[in-house]
Amino acid sequence: MLLKNKNAIITGASSGIGKQIAKVFIQNGANVAIIATSMERLSQAKKELEDIKKDPNQKIILKDIDVSAYKDVEEKFNEILKEFVHIDILVNNAGITRDNLLLRMKEEDFDRVIAVNLKSIYNTCKVIIRPMMKARKGKIISISSVIGQIGNAGQTNYAASKAGILGFTKSLAKEIGSRNICVNAIAPGFIETKMTDELDENLKKQMLQNLPLNRLGKTKDVADLALFLASDMSDYITGQVINVDGGMVT
Repeated sequence: MLLKNKNAIITGASSGIGKQIAKVFIQNGANVAIIATSMERLSQAKKELEDIKKDPNQKIILKDIDVSAYKDVEEKFNEILKEFVHIDILVNNAGITRDNLLLRMKEEDFDRVIAVNLKSIYNTCKVIIRPMMKARKGKIISISSVIGQIGNAGQTNYAASKAGILGFTKSLAKEIGSRNICVNAIAPGFIETKMTDELDENLKKQMLQNLPLNRLGKTKDVADLALFLASDMSDYITGQVINVDGGMVT
């Protein structure tokens, strides 16, 4: 129960890594607000969370939010604050891909990926740091990617957005560290999700050749690190980018 009585907001929480983080947080006693654009998928995720919560009094809030739109974030985060009173943890997990070679990439596809993956973190952090600073405590965790460190053909937009998270994280950590707020990023490698399930088997084999652990990661591998960074065990860790990639980037 590492997060007992703590309140967390998790974006992109209706599936994949975000939903797994919500599950691990619930199992460790947190109240969670799960954010996504589909209320239908959020409702399904809530059912799964209700089944595993440790305390019947744990709260699970659903909010359909376009995290790329500041006004929407501000309005609905303030609604969450009214119900939770304080926010201890923010996990920025929302993200999309619009892959293509740069010569063929549409401007709107570049802009949308930057807006959802990077601008969203400006939006959520700008709203949440004021109450965290007043409380003089807080944990902010943003999900980046190894692609933001090493790049990948056909993903200039995605790589740029994920690299931007790294600079944002290190800068914000310096700005608000004196208020006892820790700001860190996680950079997953190849994780088993619906997206990797759809990959060609030959491509999967090529991917595994670059992994010293010779296997894809699981969403729980990322969620367990998020749990550590959200808990009191990481109170002297800030401004860091921690890879969960099976040794892919060394």
